[in-house]
Formats: sequence, C-alpha cells, structure tokens
Amino acid sequence: MIRLDKAEALWTVTIDRPDKANSLTRETLRELRDIAREAVAGPRALILTGEGRVFSAGADLDEARAGLATDPVWEELSGAIAALPCLTIAALNGTLAGGAFGMALACDLRVAVDGASFFYPVMRLGFLPQPSDPRRLAALVGPARTKLILMGGARLTAEDAMIFGLVDAVVPGLELMTFARSLAEDAEGAGTAHVAAIKAMIG
Repeated sequence: MIRLDKAEALWTVTIDRPDKANSLTRETLRELRDIAREAVAGPRALILTGEGRVFSAGADLDEARAGLATDPVWEELSGAIAALPCLTIAALNGTLAGGAFGMALACDLRVAVDGASFFYPVMRLGFLPQPSDPRRLAALVGPARTKLILMGGARLTAEDAMIFGLVDAVVPGLELMTFARSLAEDAEGAGTAHVAAIKAMIG
C-alpha cells in the first residue's frame, strides 16, 4: 500500500490505496514511519504524495473505531518526518482529511492540486487531533483559523488553503509532480550537510 521510489538524492513516497481513498491503517502508518526514519541517512529531498484523486481520507474507519485514532504511531510518523534533515514536500494530489493532516503538516512545503479540499472533522467524530497537529497548524494559519478547522468543521478549498497559508502553491493536477520535483532540484544538487544546515537555520 506504500510505494517507495528511491533515487540517489530524491525519494518519492506514494500512498497507494486509491480504492479506499488512501485511508491509513496501522500497517500503512508503521511503513510510512519506518521509511521516514530510514530517510535520515538517505535523500536530500523527499516527496510524499498519494495515488488517485485523494491524498488521504485519514484513518481507516474500522481501525479508527478499534483504537487506531489514539495510537502513538501517528505522532511517531509526523515526528519522524519533522526531524528529517532533508527538504520534505507534501504533494497533495487531492483531499487531505483527518489524521492525514499530521504527515502533511510535518513537511517543509505543501503543494496541492486545484481540486483539493481540506478538512479535519475531529469535533464531529468525537476524536482529539493528534497532539502535535494543532501546534503545527496554528504555526501556519494562526490560532483562530486553526479553531475554524478543528472546532468549526470548516472545509477548505485549495484556494482557501493557500490564502490561509496551509499550502504554499496550487497547481493543475497534471502538473503536480513536475512542480514538486522542481522544488526539490536545488536540494538534490546540494550536499547533504548543506541542505541540513539551511533547514536547521530556519528552524
């Protein structure tokens, strides 16, 4: 359910469960976490994307009801991505929902297709967001807009998300991966230590 394409300097990680809206199981989350941990000593850029028209609908609902919603693997995954010394890019090929926010928020950059939508319905579903998600979300969009999303149930279009600061660019669907790869080019051509040093300076 996870595809990993490794080049010397660029790794592309694809959630490949389009028949289930790329919903995330415990096994999928562990696989993503392990890839992120491995990437510490790997590429100078990493792109995370999804197959089909949805980036991820969040937790697989059956597994969420069975305890996945509160599993520490969510934080382990987002923490592993946030800790990477390379440039990380979430190429959002469609809807970003629920717990899937965590991995996208942990990336350095987020780019989305023009038909994407964004919602995190924890209030309605009776779950808490993953612990680091509200802080990372508020750092991007501010506390009031974070409350709008997490407490007010707002559903954002790609254009809304860019105005809010949640995503950094919106592109036509067919151009998404080309654009994401173009953002990775400078990092690919730099030294590993140089990429890590610039990222550390930004914080």
